[in-house]
Amino acid sequence: MTRTFAVLFAVLVSFRPAGAVSSGTWRQSGSADYERATLTRISLRSDGRLSLAPVFRELLDSSSPYLWALAEDSRGNVYAGGGGPGASRARVYVISPDGKSRVLAEFDALEVHALAMDRDDRLYAATSPDAKVYRIGAGGKTELFYDPAAKYVWAMVFDAKGGLCIATGDQGLIHRVTPDGKGAVLYRTEEHHARSLALDGEGNLIVGTEPDGLVVRVSPAGQGFVLFETPKREVTAVAVAPDGVIYAAGVGAKQPATAPPAPGVAPPTPLAPPGAAGAAQTAPPQTAPAAQPPPTLAPAQALLAGGSEVYRIETDGYARRVWANPQDVVYSLAVDGQGRLLIGTGNRGNIYRLDSDVLSTLLVKSAPTQVTGLYAGRQGRVLAATGNLGKVLSLGPGLEKEGSVESEVFDAGLFSYWGRLSYTGAPGGGAVRFETRSGNLDRPRQDWSPWTAVQLGSDGGRISSPQARFLQWRLTLTASASGASPEVDAVDAAYLPKNVPPVIQEIEITAANYRFPAQSLTITPSRTLTLQPLGRPLRPAGAPMADSGVVTLQYEKGQIGARWNASDENGDDLLFKAEIRGRQETVWRLLKDKIKERYVSWDSTAFPDGEYLLRITATDLPDNPPGQELSAQLVSRPFLIDNSPPGITGLTASRAGGKLEVRWTAADAQSLLQKAEYSLDGGEWLVAEPTTRVSDSREHDYVLVLDGVSTGEHTVAVRVTDDYDNQAVAKAVVK
Repeated sequence: MTRTFAVLFAVLVSFRPAGAVSSGTWRQSGSADYERATLTRISLRSDGRLSLAPVFRELLDSSSPYLWALAEDSRGNVYAGGGGPGASRARVYVISPDGKSRVLAEFDALEVHALAMDRDDRLYAATSPDAKVYRIGAGGKTELFYDPAAKYVWAMVFDAKGGLCIATGDQGLIHRVTPDGKGAVLYRTEEHHARSLALDGEGNLIVGTEPDGLVVRVSPAGQGFVLFETPKREVTAVAVAPDGVIYAAGVGAKQPATAPPAPGVAPPTPLAPPGAAGAAQTAPPQTAPAAQPPPTLAPAQALLAGGSEVYRIETDGYARRVWANPQDVVYSLAVDGQGRLLIGTGNRGNIYRLDSDVLSTLLVKSAPTQVTGLYAGRQGRVLAATGNLGKVLSLGPGLEKEGSVESEVFDAGLFSYWGRLSYTGAPGGGAVRFETRSGNLDRPRQDWSPWTAVQLGSDGGRISSPQARFLQWRLTLTASASGASPEVDAVDAAYLPKNVPPVIQEIEITAANYRFPAQSLTITPSRTLTLQPLGRPLRPAGAPMADSGVVTLQYEKGQIGARWNASDENGDDLLFKAEIRGRQETVWRLLKDKIKERYVSWDSTAFPDGEYLLRITATDLPDNPPGQELSAQLVSRPFLIDNSPPGITGLTASRAGGKLEVRWTAADAQSLLQKAEYSLDGGEWLVAEPTTRVSDSREHDYVLVLDGVSTGEHTVAVRVTDDYDNQAVAKAVVK
């Protein structure tokens, strides 16, 4: 069975319609399933694959709040430049191959935002704002190399002929400086900022701009050509792969066009915080707190609108989006030793790897909140600079020897029995180990059970943690002897909620002489399966609410009915049994069994008049093995069956002084008299009041005096109706 088929098969098998106490499966298989998990030295691919992360080690913990630029010389010395609010001066740090670090140079500026290394291992540093480019010699001696007369220097790169190309703002100019320090404008972008810079294999500069979000190719002769206009405001980083493919990162929502600022005037929301002095002045002390947001051109609200996107521009010029994230802001790009794109982001400190047009991997998560710079260094490792804690970290090229994943807490909804834990993936010569723990609190605390190993076999292993409502697993991956990582694509944990009895909350006896409509639907097992939209995990549904819908009854003399409110915490399908007995009797008699609805009607004329009780029994047998079903009962309040009409006695009709007087007495053995009526000579029925005027008893006297009745023979009919719609009719003849 292939891995793909195994995953699909497991999804179909584990899915069961809600409303049945049966074994369920808690599945973790997509990246969204690990949003609340704790990953330690583990990489997470966008399709949910877990593997060991690249080795991620700290090389420098600087005193600068932000480090922006990285470089490395031929001897393996690593250089980092930064500064920012809260720092006394802009600094360049050096880290030797043996791991020792020191401050190499300081400048009277806010920050160093760009570094470049020439072919003779001479380091160049650009300060901002009021930008200057310095050359740093042996021992950290600095000399002014070039003044671009710009506010910012965003990036620097040496071209094939040894010229230093400088991307500046706020007039969007590209300068080229010869080794002797003589420079001139190579290209005008007609944008406010030449924001990012790279060199392709043919000696062309690749420039990212702001505010139109352009990717421009500039030839060595200074001829520009727009390769792609991104839908974003700012191209924060560009990178060129060995095969000539260009990657560009775009952030921020575009704003309505405005007139360009006057030369020398900083933009309203500069990338570097304002207030820095020029090269010949000392920056005043900064009062802002150390945890500042990273400098960027786009306003904060524009950055948050739509997140970030990464675009790939093929060698023939075709461009398309290959990566997007609604939360992370891309600050840096680099291509690793295997030609794969790495993406450094904030504000969660994530570093991603682009694996294909549809797959990417969250490689590592750094403690600092911004990965501000990435640099493909020597021997296959990638260097990362960070902000909001200025650090330098080394990524790869090898993998961690061990890593772990602590899952989110699973809520089974009820006290449950745990089954087998299994996974889909490949050990790859390494080791895959699972542990579980359980508890009855919704968060792990000291009162949970301890971690217990799962003894894995070919089909997983039994979970030995105590039965409870909540479960959590921990996965540990160990690399093989050759350094290869195991891979886990999905994790399944089987469980069976404890069966609990159903509950009948209430029984209502419906009005006499009405019946429930016949059930027109045939209840059969479903032959369909509804899948959630792609990317949305299947999760167990809670137990359904008790049935309390509106029902329309139909009139039918002699019928009586009952309905009840019943539920099952497991969501089981229920069957009901209705039984009846007289209030003074002791034996229950079956009315109807195996009722699927939550109501019943029956013919009450088969029962003598009197008070009765109804007992409803609910069972969850449909969803549980015979002998393991549970049941519940509830007895109704006493109710009356009355199918006998009232009695009419003493009916007389006589003339008295030109009037017709009718008298009678009506009585009912069980229920109240509802109304009395009379009809003269077959005419319409008219209401007759009792002598008490209020019909509120089982017995009443009636006296009816009719005026204007002509002489001769007349027939008077009287009709009496009780509360249960039983009627009695009698007549009297007067001559």
